Amino acid sequence: MAVAATPAFSAVPKDMLVIGKAADPQTLDPAVTIDNNDWTVTYPAYQRLVKYKTENGKGATDVEGDLAESWQASEDGKVWTFKLRQDAVFSDGTAVNAEAVKLSFERLMRIKQGPSEAFPSGLKVEVVEPYSVRFTLGESFAPFLFTLANDGASIINPTVLKQHAADDARGYLATNTAGSGAYMLQRWQKGQQLVLVPNPHYKGAKPAFKRVAVKIIGESSARRLQLTKGDLDIADSLPIDQFAALKKENNVRVLDYPALRVTYLYLNNSKAPLNQPALRQAISWATDYQGMVNGILGGNGKQMRGPIPEGMWGYDAQAMQYSLDMNKAKAALDKVADKPKTLSFLYSDNDPNWEPVALSTQANLQALGINVKLEKLANATMRERVGKGDYDIAIGNWSPDFADPYMFMNYWFESDKKGLPGNRSFYSNPEVDTLLKKAVSTTDQAERTRDYQTAQKIVIDEAAYVYLYQKNYQVAMNKEVKGFIFNPMLEQIFNISEMHK
Repeated sequence: MAVAATPAFSAVPKDMLVIGKAADPQTLDPAVTIDNNDWTVTYPAYQRLVKYKTENGKGATDVEGDLAESWQASEDGKVWTFKLRQDAVFSDGTAVNAEAVKLSFERLMRIKQGPSEAFPSGLKVEVVEPYSVRFTLGESFAPFLFTLANDGASIINPTVLKQHAADDARGYLATNTAGSGAYMLQRWQKGQQLVLVPNPHYKGAKPAFKRVAVKIIGESSARRLQLTKGDLDIADSLPIDQFAALKKENNVRVLDYPALRVTYLYLNNSKAPLNQPALRQAISWATDYQGMVNGILGGNGKQMRGPIPEGMWGYDAQAMQYSLDMNKAKAALDKVADKPKTLSFLYSDNDPNWEPVALSTQANLQALGINVKLEKLANATMRERVGKGDYDIAIGNWSPDFADPYMFMNYWFESDKKGLPGNRSFYSNPEVDTLLKKAVSTTDQAERTRDYQTAQKIVIDEAAYVYLYQKNYQVAMNKEVKGFIFNPMLEQIFNISEMHK
């Protein structure tokens, strides 16, 4: 008797999308989370005044209106007035109006968690008309418009805020959504999956998927297997070697995108011996950048050329770039008055690439006669040590929260942001401070670019950090899935309302 062959995989239905991720979100409250893993759910569930543009089928860092129909800024950049679309509706049918915007921002600034740091303190929001809202800033803050595309600027249903006023709706919004985006959270089974369904009141184009499941699968090998079997449509956060194996098998698509996530070394500028620029330059010349990109990243990245990464406006393609040159490293070391015998290097297992970077640095500095003592710590302990300046060298990753060089220049180099806020090398230079403050006092992008590039030349020359690499974002996807657009500002976030099979 002939038996019909069983297909090798059980495909997910055409009107459903299944995403495999390594871990549950920590919280779904837009005023609390600064984690891209959480944003996988919050971005499609909420709308903001503006959103990142798509240009020629690619995600861009410029913004356009989302809930805002139009806006204007005062000449000094301190007063911004937004006119809202009048057709946007929250998932329970409540209208999105100026009052909702006001309440959302007042809550954000009141809660004072990570997302609020993107906005100037003292921010005032007032309702001008039912669909017109005005923001008043205490001082000029050029990146303001770009901060409004950030997850923290999500507009929340005021009905929900009022129903749960006792705790500012923090308990409810940690595990539920209350937005006007294309999707809304239907249920969250911790450790298993989150299920999103279309917002019945959404006024944009009707999404193709009736259900989007975000499955939590801790083991990367299990995510890969479920993708190849057809139980998943998208597998996120796989190790480089598994992406490479999937490329060879060619059963699914592996997508590579240049990203704005960077890895760099903090050099403690505030204390001996790394308060000597020549020593920091010696370390910069003794770093095997290409070895890291080709070996550790498997070619999925590129060496940085200073703090502003390629793909962010303000990037300077002509900026001086360090390379592995032991002769230049020795020449710089010869100028060092206080030559160290030993330097500490802090890292954690937060990123699997950090240990091989640490070992590479240790080997290369050994060739200069400098012993590097590696200290592997729990990530929280490492952050605590870095925050106190209790280290010589440490390693970190950085992704921008909004599309402005402010995220790399002001955060990393302003002397009033020393420690965990951003200036993790405890760098201080009055000339650089002046340039950075000037760069946010005008909305003229050409002028701001000049100020940032001038400051960047100084900090590269002074080797405030070792600028290692930009790592590509990779994701593996069922070949049937169409319409995905990667935005360099939105890693691990999928434009599910525009995707289809």
